[in-house]
Amino acid sequence: MGYKLAVAGKGGVGKTTVVGSIARVWAREGVKVLAVDADPASHLHSILEIPADRVPKPISAELDLIEERTGSRPGAETGPFYKLNPKVDDIPDGYSTVGADGVRLMVLGTIRAAGSGCFCPENAVLRGLIDHAILERDEAVVVDMEAGLEQFGRSTCRGVDLLLIVVGPGTRSIDTGRRIAELAAEMGIRRMAIVANGVRSSEEEDAVRQSLARHSLTLFATLPYSEAVARADMLGKSVFEVDGGEGWAAAVRQFSDEILRFIG
Repeated sequence: MGYKLAVAGKGGVGKTTVVGSIARVWAREGVKVLAVDADPASHLHSILEIPADRVPKPISAELDLIEERTGSRPGAETGPFYKLNPKVDDIPDGYSTVGADGVRLMVLGTIRAAGSGCFCPENAVLRGLIDHAILERDEAVVVDMEAGLEQFGRSTCRGVDLLLIVVGPGTRSIDTGRRIAELAAEMGIRRMAIVANGVRSSEEEDAVRQSLARHSLTLFATLPYSEAVARADMLGKSVFEVDGGEGWAAAVRQFSDEILRFIG
């Protein structure tokens, strides 16, 4: 299974927990998984049970690597010329760490927005890595993104099997989800699905569904509120490490089955 899944959503909706949980569920089923942390505010390593001293350094901070691959050092007065398509295919294996269940984690760091006027060597490497992970690698890839889609070029968007948009029951996260869906459609993403995370009741689910419908959007699935997730967050642990985590894992496994049916 070499599916490519990108996950976006407003901060605080549990996006990173969903990303890491899907990666681990897939890995437990014998799938080789690369998890790409493309959200500077993310803590994907904690879900994968990678201790702080083993978290891979963000690629954007690997200045020697960037200079080697592009011919220009970030921040140095080396002029405007550098390789726009640097070699990146060996970076995921060489600059990543294997976590729980065999999931491999690569951390990108900050990718400057396409409209920011940034034409810099680190962007060339990071965008090349996103393209390579989505378009060329043969294992399953799960990308934890920022709320925007600035990291993606149009060709990359067409290579994603599914953009999963995570929302919470609140109106702000749903509004962010709407904006992400609009941008994704403009960029040519073929499949997208909205999941409501942390839903406590059928009434809450209905409220989310109705709110999305007002924007001509459909709720694909829900993930229930989990005391285990809340406890893990409070303790700074992975939800898979705390009591009750098996219930969350079962819910994610069922959700994963829905994703694969939708993609396949």
